[in-house]
Amino acid sequence: MVLFPNCKINLGLHITRKRDDGYHDLETVFYPIGIKDVLEIIHSQDPKETCLFSSTGLAIQGNSTDNLCVKAYHLLKKDFPQLPPIQMHLHKSIPMGAGLGGGSADGAFALKLLNQLFHLEISEYQLIQYALELGSDCPFFILNQACIGKGRGELLEKISLDLSQYQFLIVNPGIHIGTGWAFSQITPKPVEHSLNSIIKEPIQTWKNYLSNDFEAPVMNAYPEIAKMKQALYESGALYASMSGSGSTLFGIFEKGLAPKFSFPSHYMTALVD
Repeated sequence: MVLFPNCKINLGLHITRKRDDGYHDLETVFYPIGIKDVLEIIHSQDPKETCLFSSTGLAIQGNSTDNLCVKAYHLLKKDFPQLPPIQMHLHKSIPMGAGLGGGSADGAFALKLLNQLFHLEISEYQLIQYALELGSDCPFFILNQACIGKGRGELLEKISLDLSQYQFLIVNPGIHIGTGWAFSQITPKPVEHSLNSIIKEPIQTWKNYLSNDFEAPVMNAYPEIAKMKQALYESGALYASMSGSGSTLFGIFEKGLAPKFSFPSHYMTALVD
């Protein structure tokens, strides 16, 4: 069985509090975007290997045992010992360390795929709880529709936000931003304007109120990211921002009006409807 984990962007992102458990509370709008990985799970032919993992596409750093897809299998295996040995293959297209949530999507989709393939009958609520054990962005990908996210990202409120009449230009400069470093640059503070109110206003007004707390420190450290954002606005973007803790930027354009950029060859760019 095959699923296609997609990425997300953040429409506004505020770090509101550092918690006693070391995590941070945030407020953001998660919005799904159609840049996708490919995840396949089949029964293993080797009963000695409980979860045999392989990958193609973009190189995945680190040990495979640390991959969120593998962790998802072992997380469910504890509660569902009837899970058989599997082979899992991930084709990686979503860049890592880019603020797009690609790894989180892979882990969450692995939970959903295992649930479907082996008829575990895990509820949506339970899947969200499992996803939170994998990572703070993972619960969103269980719902995978526009949501206000609060808490660590697991407090999700579905919202009616349809941007299908626009195009998204996604630009990743290949700069890996460490999440720990990014959070260390932030001084948490309460949200000044309700994100739910801002996104109900015309998209042309978003640039005045919809902001990402990570942008200032990241762009200070990497000025080329700030230049990319300015280039998106100069080329007609109705709204442009960094996603997550970076380094990916996105510009929202009227459909058919997104420009053609000549970015350096190591940049990843995608035009998504």
